[in-house]
Amino acid sequence: MFDRRTFFKNSMIVAAGATVHAAACNSISDMDKLDDKIVSLKRNVPVNYEADVVVIGGGIAGISAACSSAASGASVILIERFGATGGMLTTGGVANFCGQMEEQGEVFDEILDDLRRFNSLGEGGRDSVFNHEILALVLQEILLRRNVKVLLHTRLVDVLVKGNKIAECIICGKSGLEAVRGKIFIDCSGEADLARYAGLSVMKGDEKTGYQLPMSRMFFCRDLDEKDFYQQVPEDWPTKITNSDDMPMTSPNWPDGPGGRAIKLKIPMFDATTTEGLTNAEMQSRRRTMDVLYYYQVVEKKKWRLSNSATIIGIREGCRIEGDYILKVDDLRAGATFEDAVARGTFYLDGHGLTDDKRTYILPKDQLDVPPYQIPMRSLIAKDADNLLMAGRCMSADQLALSSARVATSCSMMGQAAGIAASMAIHKNTRVRNLDYTEIKKEVLKRGAQLDVTQQIYPIHG
Repeated sequence: MFDRRTFFKNSMIVAAGATVHAAACNSISDMDKLDDKIVSLKRNVPVNYEADVVVIGGGIAGISAACSSAASGASVILIERFGATGGMLTTGGVANFCGQMEEQGEVFDEILDDLRRFNSLGEGGRDSVFNHEILALVLQEILLRRNVKVLLHTRLVDVLVKGNKIAECIICGKSGLEAVRGKIFIDCSGEADLARYAGLSVMKGDEKTGYQLPMSRMFFCRDLDEKDFYQQVPEDWPTKITNSDDMPMTSPNWPDGPGGRAIKLKIPMFDATTTEGLTNAEMQSRRRTMDVLYYYQVVEKKKWRLSNSATIIGIREGCRIEGDYILKVDDLRAGATFEDAVARGTFYLDGHGLTDDKRTYILPKDQLDVPPYQIPMRSLIAKDADNLLMAGRCMSADQLALSSARVATSCSMMGQAAGIAASMAIHKNTRVRNLDYTEIKKEVLKRGAQLDVTQQIYPIHG
């Protein structure tokens, strides 16, 4: 096996494109000498896109990073693997903001204002619930207003590294393999895909067991009249649930428009960062949807009809990138403040039990509440690279700190700060870690973000 970083440092970058070598082969005879478990790939990949800032991942963190960077005058490309932006909030079907919604910064404020314009915020009488299809449109339009170049249905494939800098990333969409060249990259993939493919230092799961925070499947039902209802799960379904004691953790009372409800189902012990792990999680979650649906339809006699399921299973934790500072759960408990604070967390330690599907937590329930706390810029700078920032779920934090900071409101604040810092570094022609962090903080505050943690302004865990 070869070392990824050494390999990419030695890869040739040519003006017409990037030549990618998966092994040092120049002829068929060379290929014959390879281990039969290695395939050699050698081709020229055109550099079809160049920008000051390249953002990987179009969730709320990526949206905020791209928009704030573009608002600062940088050219920005946003790469998103699905056909819509929004990440877990849209394709994941979450449709709910957690944490304080006010004073998160101008990007988040604009998102809320646009949702209200479409009468799509506050569904079912809950201020934080929105129509996720409308949100996908709102986010798209916000990006277009800021002239962000958006590439949908496009996956990150690989990364080319020169020294301590990311030079290009290789993407694949309907046009095939293409290269994107950037000055600064921001990893908002959730699973730290950019950092992992570049061979940078990442953290994953619980330090002892390796298990990640459990995933969740969001599925949607409609309340029907008696005459329209019919049982959907067959009686011979092998794992149907007939006893309440066997029910996994579910949250069945989220509103989803008139006559609709969104149901969240806990799916633990799968790895969101591997192909097979994520595949198996998706399959298991659909099976468990049927198990739970049988219980509601047959045992509890609910007239609920399954209408659809989220495009992707909800992921709480993938990989976290090791940054210049690792935010720790003790920081949260202390309501920590930092000189380089650029974002704030206001949510409780939402760390569900790692190895069961019940309503359990890593910590006792009386230890879940934390006061408001600050997130430092250093937790958004990858320690192994000179031009990689991160925001959202792949921030530099321990697992329990992430369980709070991963929610959409804090992710938006992190994204906005990363975007501001990226543009500032480009304009000053320097590395982000060489900037005066107080300048970044001043700009964050100027754009409407509240960093004060002296008062509890969001209801704690109940």
